[in-house]
Amino acid sequence: MKKYQLVLFIILFTGFPGRIDSQLKTIQNPPEGEENLNVLASWIRWNNPGSFLINHLIKEADKYYDLRDAEVSNLKTADDWRLRQKWVSKKLNELVGPFPLKTPLNPRITGTIRKEGYRIEKIIYESMPEFYVTGCLFIPGGIRNKVPAVLNVIGHNQESFRAELYQTVILNLVKKGIVVFAIDPPGQGEHVQYYDPDIKFSSIGYSVIEHCYFGNQCFLSGSSAARYFIWDGIRAIDYLLSLKYIDPERIGVTGFSGGGTITSYLAAFDDRIKVSVPCSWATASRRQLETKGAQDAETEFIGGVAEGITFEDLLEVRAPKPTLLTSVSRDEYLTLQGAREAYAEASKAYQALGASDNLKLTEDDSKHWMTPKIRTEIYGFFMKHFNLPGTPEEETIEIIPSNDLKITPTGQISTSLGGKMIFDINREESSILIQNLEKARMNTETHLESVREKAMKLSGFIPPEETDRKSFINGRYQREGYSVEKLTLPGEGNYVIPFLLFVPNDNRGVHTGLIYLHPDGKITEAGPGGEIEKLVRKGFIVAAADLPGTGETRNTATRDLATGYTALLIGKSIVGIQAADICRIARYLKSREDIDPAGIGAVGINEMCIPLIHAAAFDNSINNIILSGSLISYRSVAENRFFRIGLIKREGGGTEHPYEISFSWGVTGSLKGYDLPDLIACIAPRKVILAGLKDHMQEPASEELINKELKFPLSVYALKKASENLEILSSDEKPDLIISRFYNQ
Repeated sequence: MKKYQLVLFIILFTGFPGRIDSQLKTIQNPPEGEENLNVLASWIRWNNPGSFLINHLIKEADKYYDLRDAEVSNLKTADDWRLRQKWVSKKLNELVGPFPLKTPLNPRITGTIRKEGYRIEKIIYESMPEFYVTGCLFIPGGIRNKVPAVLNVIGHNQESFRAELYQTVILNLVKKGIVVFAIDPPGQGEHVQYYDPDIKFSSIGYSVIEHCYFGNQCFLSGSSAARYFIWDGIRAIDYLLSLKYIDPERIGVTGFSGGGTITSYLAAFDDRIKVSVPCSWATASRRQLETKGAQDAETEFIGGVAEGITFEDLLEVRAPKPTLLTSVSRDEYLTLQGAREAYAEASKAYQALGASDNLKLTEDDSKHWMTPKIRTEIYGFFMKHFNLPGTPEEETIEIIPSNDLKITPTGQISTSLGGKMIFDINREESSILIQNLEKARMNTETHLESVREKAMKLSGFIPPEETDRKSFINGRYQREGYSVEKLTLPGEGNYVIPFLLFVPNDNRGVHTGLIYLHPDGKITEAGPGGEIEKLVRKGFIVAAADLPGTGETRNTATRDLATGYTALLIGKSIVGIQAADICRIARYLKSREDIDPAGIGAVGINEMCIPLIHAAAFDNSINNIILSGSLISYRSVAENRFFRIGLIKREGGGTEHPYEISFSWGVTGSLKGYDLPDLIACIAPRKVILAGLKDHMQEPASEELINKELKFPLSVYALKKASENLEILSSDEKPDLIISRFYNQ
């Protein structure tokens, strides 16, 4: 009876007896679909790998914010706050300075425009020798006594103060009896840093792109682009105070958006500024990082968050001087919550110092803009604290054609006056650092020891823990002659490193292990017939990994520049994080019984060469490396006006926005302690192959440049009697051919 019941059961659930075998076969061996090599696919915990890197950085930043907030929460009395202000002021100067000595401004008036009720003087001054700044001085008519003055620093508008919005604010302030000095920030107006006469625009792109472009060069030298914006503003105040009709006790500064940032800087750095109105940039730093993300290069102080400095400190350090913050509810770049929290904390300082009425926050409902309500509040705030009569209501003004406000003959400093740009000054400073490196290299062993130590510190490298080698398998495919395992390892923070492990089915026992790093991700050469398969068929076990910010974990949460800039705020770098994760993979491979622990190698392609160089210099687990398409040095970027690394082509960007900018390849202040060739020297006597080295323009490096940059590592390999272990290939050979020759396979 049981036999018939079983047959009935099968019939009911499979149709009829003739289909039983085929149905069971289908259940046991489901048809294989297309391979899915994304390790984190359909994984609940790791379902948003595009935010791995930025979330890790934010979590690290939170540790510093928590420490700072705990300190600030203990400030109660006026004396407490004054001690904090003294510390903040000192720390700000350490982070941004040193500033240059004040030299003659050599101001000149290139033209005058007379209008009903006011006149405009076109000004050029030198904030540093041959570093020209252009601006217009808007002067009310009928001045009899000393009058107040406001420096207007401009947000990221290519026209600068010539734009309609800025003219509206400037001329309304003038109508209230205030002198306004509006200057062109670097990268804007007539101060474009990379102006191309052929296209009549910057060859890099509009203001923000230029700021980040020269900002990245500054970061390599350990300085911030902010220093130039601040110094231009300080020297503009010097010019205002040289005018007999300006009241030194009634000096103000204001700016919108990026100009709000610089307004906050100037008000914190220059005690002569009595009234400050930063528009649409007052925000709690913690909220900024976790919502909109790190912004442009000039808004970042190297190590600022790690050193306990936030935007709130810029407000509190100037208390009890009058400060008006403005914010809108739907800002694309900031949050109203951040503005409210910054205001709330700064209010405690103002209250303790007996000046609660001197700090104000004005809100309006809008996107990123200076609304009519906000503009009226600005006028009224200056009038109140400058003790000016009249109404703050906005008046209709005549917009002056942009061309009429042209200050130089050609409309650009570079083509009219020449002089120096930020790159030129930074190159001069970098050359001193490079000379120091050259001197240090004369004492080889001492220098190499120093390089490792400084590179670890500057890059923010954290050596892996032993537990970091525990892998998690999330799938496997069988291919002809080998298998592909989908694995993860714990990363530096609360994320995992997804990688593919290609294992030959050759019964060889022990294999050579290789780490394969491609900037476009692990699956780029992972398909049948790809470079990785060629290596596996030659007997290698290959781990193709997506380091944080690449491949499956490519940043999708924020702008490309935000990850690198967030890292520098907390004293880290993407390079250092990626280098540590390379070491984790190397140690995992070393722990496997089917891999020779003394034979772990690694291959880096293009940008991935930089973290690999760092990893190999820091960790002897990596026995040899092959670098294909590596940048030859950081020095080459700092020494040349134009560079290509970190530029991401923007589809449809045109002349104005041809690129996005990334600093994921750089280490801030690296040139103060080392360069990439120094790290290569640290790897000696282990094997290093350099194939297709690239210069600053990402073009094949010339023989002259190779000889210049690699002189030191070549000498170190010779000193260690291992010259044959540093091989330089001029051609772009395929990695599998290089590796085969490397291992004689």
